[in-house]
Amino acid sequence: MTNTLANYINGQWNHSSATQTLAILNPATLETLAQVPLSSAMEVNQAVTAAVAAFKDWHHVPVTERVRYLFHLRELLKQHIDELARIITLECGKTLTESCQEIQRAIENVEVACGMPILMQGYNSEDIARGIDEILIRQPLGVTAVIAPFNFPGMIPFWFLPYAIACGNTCIIKPSEKVPLTMQKVFELLDLLNLPPGVLNLVNGSKETVDAILDHPQIRAISFVGSTPVARYVYSRAAANGKRAQCQGGAKNPIIVLPDADLEMTTRIVADSAFGCAGQRCLAASVAITVGEARQRFTEAITATADSLVVGFGLDEGVQMGTVISAHSKSRIEELIQKGADEGAKLLVDGRSPRIPGYEEGYFVRPTVLQDVDPRSDLARTEIFGPVLSLIHLETVDEAIDLINQGQYGNMACLFTSSGAAARKFRYKVEAGNIGINIGVAAPMAFFPFSGWKESFFGDLHGQGRHAVEFFTQTKVVVERWPKNWSRQF
Repeated sequence: MTNTLANYINGQWNHSSATQTLAILNPATLETLAQVPLSSAMEVNQAVTAAVAAFKDWHHVPVTERVRYLFHLRELLKQHIDELARIITLECGKTLTESCQEIQRAIENVEVACGMPILMQGYNSEDIARGIDEILIRQPLGVTAVIAPFNFPGMIPFWFLPYAIACGNTCIIKPSEKVPLTMQKVFELLDLLNLPPGVLNLVNGSKETVDAILDHPQIRAISFVGSTPVARYVYSRAAANGKRAQCQGGAKNPIIVLPDADLEMTTRIVADSAFGCAGQRCLAASVAITVGEARQRFTEAITATADSLVVGFGLDEGVQMGTVISAHSKSRIEELIQKGADEGAKLLVDGRSPRIPGYEEGYFVRPTVLQDVDPRSDLARTEIFGPVLSLIHLETVDEAIDLINQGQYGNMACLFTSSGAAARKFRYKVEAGNIGINIGVAAPMAFFPFSGWKESFFGDLHGQGRHAVEFFTQTKVVVERWPKNWSRQF
């Protein structure tokens, strides 16, 4: 008998009143790990009520005191990194090493948010006119909410959570219903901080829960990461209800390989980008464009690497790639591979329906490489979110940049070369928010914003760093005049 997860509202664990639950499965073994409740709008309202009440005092707490909680949280996350990583692997399917790296990224965001006393500073100008001063100050918004995706259950909430509360807001987290166990453990650690009740709240659920968050009049800001169709929906509905919104969408991340690229390094890095986390990350390389003489050498190298990767249960020693998240994802990925073949692409490595000894029922797709993919095909334009790399060949770097810029997404683009001139042209001309030069996953450090252009992002301010500070605060400009004889009083 598996347990049903609880919500965390107003500093207490609460059993949901939801009549519907979903089973949380280990995607490698199909073992049922827990049941997640599909919480109602009533429970969202309970969390908001608690967050509103907490905000009245929390935003008056000095920022130096607010970040002391984050210093404590940093230590708790470090102490429990192995346990958290194991939970991520069990419910998400990635390797244990990948899960550990994910929690490390979460910790880095907490560390940056610990600098909020400086990050939140305004500025002032004295004597803008005789006896008149002008000051800009930052103040929190109120209640905020985070709607998180399945692929990084331990990291992505931390693009937002530490910044929101360090700025003086209260916050509600809605984890993905596919992988809610990681946030359950995180909130067990948060409970040890003894934050004022209602500052942080956890509500499990699915679409009804999300809609209740988007429609609640007392939630001021929404942070979301997911697919482009859902990001557009969340952004539109949140904006229609007068909320701030930052919504990270999908991607089709291209990389260009020039003839002067270091072949060994490029192959290793591109393979990690395309097949790491089973391709289920918004910065996974999905299309490799070879230019000129790079075609044959890179094609042979990446094919051999993809074919050699060890796929299996992420907790087993030696495993280099785990599962995709669900049966639906596995089926969708394999259908897109077949569609690519039907459209004329050549299957160099076919990762469909692998047999993993001991895990025959798991949601596995091995690394897959297709050659001569038509740039106009669905395979070349659709976000696959799986371990599939499409190879396209062009003759010049300018043709490659033009092809990239024709795409609907703009999350990441990378170039592999030893030419500084080519790199400079690429980073200025390519229409993407995160650029890599000889980097396969151009993931910004926590003190930089996680950028995104075109249909990969809806909003103005991104997660992480100073963008997060600006998103979670509102500015107030104060213009002061003092009596003419004010100077005589001192």
